[in-house]
Amino acid sequence: MDSKAHEHGYPDTAMTYVVTESCIRCKYMDCVEVCPVDCFYVGENMLVIHPDECIDCGVCEPECPAEAILPDSDDIATDWVEHNRTYASQWPNITRKGEAPTDADSWKGQAGKMEYFSPDPGVP
Repeated sequence: MDSKAHEHGYPDTAMTYVVTESCIRCKYMDCVEVCPVDCFYVGENMLVIHPDECIDCGVCEPECPAEAILPDSDDIATDWVEHNRTYASQWPNITRKGEAPTDADSWKGQAGKMEYFSPDPGVP
């Protein structure tokens, strides 16, 4: 577990939350400001959670309008843990909510968005 959890007085845990495909092209960012350990990282068209920094507090999950954040124990989320880990190590950390894309609502709830995923970093 990353030292961010210890810095904030949270115990180590093997559990984590991850951002899934539902975030692609929505990127609402409501989740970012509620995170007590700042473990969100921003890409061009989605966010990810660094699984080694997440303390499994769960406060981000209900904040996501796209319902893109799930515990890694969820069958859908299992495939997204390494995706989150990979891009969290490449993208900049984000600690403040930014502006969602203007067309975010039109992408909300759509399936099969992985083809639109951009590996490019975003702007915090």
